[in-house]
Amino acid sequence: MRVKCVICDEIGQLPDDAPLAKTLRNRPIHTYMCPTCNDRIADKTSARIATGNFVFHRSSHSIEKNF
Repeated sequence: MRVKCVICDEIGQLPDDAPLAKTLRNRPIHTYMCPTCNDRIADKTSARIATGNFVFHRSSHSIEKNF
């Protein structure tokens, strides 16, 4: 399955039977990020959390109580 990163527009390839490929096929609202962009976002998020000014905004849904 061909996938395109939503941030850098890099086109990648996923095996058709991979769980991520099935998720993207069955739920079009989900998006794909390449590993490079995913690592970059994770690094910046962890740096923001380390400053102490990062606030998790959670809703009142019961599914987020387990988060």
